[in-house]
Amino acid sequence: MAEDETGEVPKLPPDARLESLDERLERLQEAEAKRNARKQGNADNRAGRLVVSQLVGGPVGGAMVGWVLDQWLGTAPWLLLGLMFIGFAGGFISVMRISGRSTGNRTDEPR
Repeated sequence: MAEDETGEVPKLPPDARLESLDERLERLQEAEAKRNARKQGNADNRAGRLVVSQLVGGPVGGAMVGWVLDQWLGTAPWLLLGLMFIGFAGGFISVMRISGRSTGNRTDEPR
């Protein structure tokens, strides 16, 4: 049977058209699920990227804020170094939380 530009089979009884629609919908949903599975990646990959961003972003952010405060207050390089080390500590604390979450153990729960 010929299909029109919408992909529907014309002039079929309503039941057959609904079945045709269901079949096309299932095919499209399967294709969409395959595309989304490739885009998401696995959880370990996402956790690894999050760990790297925390370990880099914490010290860099602390150093930037410290540099600005050093320029403003004239205390160079002490605030830069102090806030950079606080950024390192914050990054490591975040990594410990991320690793506890990915293994099922919670490091931030009260004991």
